[in-house]
Amino acid sequence: MTGGAGPTRRRDTLDRKLIDEIARLLSQAKSALFITGAGISADSGLPTYRGIGGLYDRRNPEDGLPIETLLSGEMMARRPDVVWKYIHEVELACRSAVPNRGHEILALLEEHIARVVVFTQNVDGFHRQAGSTNVIAIHGDIHDLRCTRCDWRQTVPDYATLAFPPSCPRCRAVVRPDVVLFGEPLPEAPFQRFEAEIARGFDIVFSIGTSALFPYVARPVLLAKSERRPTVEINPATTDLSEVVDFRIASGARQALRAIWIALKGKNPRATRLGR
Repeated sequence: MTGGAGPTRRRDTLDRKLIDEIARLLSQAKSALFITGAGISADSGLPTYRGIGGLYDRRNPEDGLPIETLLSGEMMARRPDVVWKYIHEVELACRSAVPNRGHEILALLEEHIARVVVFTQNVDGFHRQAGSTNVIAIHGDIHDLRCTRCDWRQTVPDYATLAFPPSCPRCRAVVRPDVVLFGEPLPEAPFQRFEAEIARGFDIVFSIGTSALFPYVARPVLLAKSERRPTVEINPATTDLSEVVDFRIASGARQALRAIWIALKGKNPRATRLGR
């Protein structure tokens, strides 16, 4: 459902010349793509993971099955109560956290750059909460619910009032979170939207806090590179893209984005009026 690498324990020292050059490129850009993974939410208190909340790292889940089985589409069809048990843990982890400055800066950039697209693997909904309006959550958002039988849908702030598993108020069928579970295909609509955005092209492409293991995550970076568009990676850990991108910041997302934003405000007086 998500992926990425987490922040280091030490305080990172940022290369100011590198930050200034990235800020310069952003100041000239009319379009920007930000691909985000678990690393951008790590500074909100969510652990990084192959899945949110550290669930995928469990060696002995109490139900005796691997998390890939417990959070699968097959299990949702057979035992929705089991899936909801673990999805509820995901939601509780998100409920106790809030978007951080990194999320906020991506939202602020929408007022500075004509076209900003955030393509996220995360299901926490933090980009939307922070104010980003052009978000493609390819794995869904745990706050979005849908009926497994009819077309009923609802967005909820949290699961505090839900029974598990919840029932559809229309047809009484089981309701599920509108996220991609293991063994399920990516939803067609957001993927087609993403493909359309890639076809339009971007002046600059960022990979932030993601290990970029999925081909559809790495491809926009590789495509931008082939078209000689600047590419940036923000990640304290080395990934398969680290040797590919033009600029690499070995840092946590919040610190790096804050530094870029400060540098951008220095280069563009209009940006100073857009946010602190």
